[in-house]
Amino acid sequence: MTGKPEGEQRLGLLNGFAAYGMWGLVPLFWPLLKPSGAVEILAHRMVWSLLFVAAALLLIRRWAWLGELLRQPRRLALVTVAAAVITVNWGVYIWAVNSGHVVEASLGYFINPLVTIAMGVLLLKERLRPVQWAAVGVGASAVLVLTIGYGRPPWISLCLAFSFATYGLVKKKVNLGGVESLAAESAIQFLPALGYLMWLSARGDSTFGTEGTGHALLLAASGIVTALPLVCFGASAIRVPLSTLGLLQYMTPVFQFLLGILYFKEAMPPERWAGFALVWLALALLTWNALRTARRAARAVARGTAAPGRVPADTVGPAAEADALRARP
Repeated sequence: MTGKPEGEQRLGLLNGFAAYGMWGLVPLFWPLLKPSGAVEILAHRMVWSLLFVAAALLLIRRWAWLGELLRQPRRLALVTVAAAVITVNWGVYIWAVNSGHVVEASLGYFINPLVTIAMGVLLLKERLRPVQWAAVGVGASAVLVLTIGYGRPPWISLCLAFSFATYGLVKKKVNLGGVESLAAESAIQFLPALGYLMWLSARGDSTFGTEGTGHALLLAASGIVTALPLVCFGASAIRVPLSTLGLLQYMTPVFQFLLGILYFKEAMPPERWAGFALVWLALALLTWNALRTARRAARAVARGTAAPGRVPADTVGPAAEADALRARP
């Protein structure tokens, strides 16, 4: 946080806590939208997200990026891929929460940093330190233990982790800001989502307008629930280091996990505790490695042996895909 006034640092931390806190507590929101099904909720989330973020962009008059994006077919194609991947992520998460799998969904965001690292090795040919290899190995062991515990692979967790990691990989190529990204991807999602809602309404199966005004307002609020944490995250990201965001991001799955076992009363037999313990051990190894690397980089800058402002990519640890965080549930 060097160079940032104390007030700015405090504001950044408060916004970071707000963003990750809202993402962590969002499992309390999706059940309020019943009797809407997961696909209907997902479609409303897409439609209202675009309307909300378009209003925000009109307010701040930030449209220059749109013309540039439309003139670059490759980036536009990548945005389309990102929109498709995040559609899967959102849909699986909403279904998981409303079907009583909050704990398993939280596991997906615990193991996401491990999946991101594995994809970096396999797809980007990145080289890992021994500690990072150890963390990936421990994470793989955790999946095996959880597969035995559940009697099946934890497919909800794996789907969430791999879809979000893929989203992060694509987002690095697109290089759009958070609000702009949400607008571009929601614009791609908008017409299919609106078409589905119109088809649902024509069949008489839509719950929008048939379950009362309160229910309709809650469905519309899904756009705010999607965009508001992103706004707070953006305010935090410009004021605190990525390493700090990497630590704060653990708030989200921790809150979800606690909600799953304490509020939703989901079962946690010993073998699942063992699997989660292994995941937490792997994340502790990653965090320790990231903090140690960050300290070394800071000392190198202080001695003048490294270019100021350059930080090794792995020092951000779990925040490596911070530009993709609007995918949060």
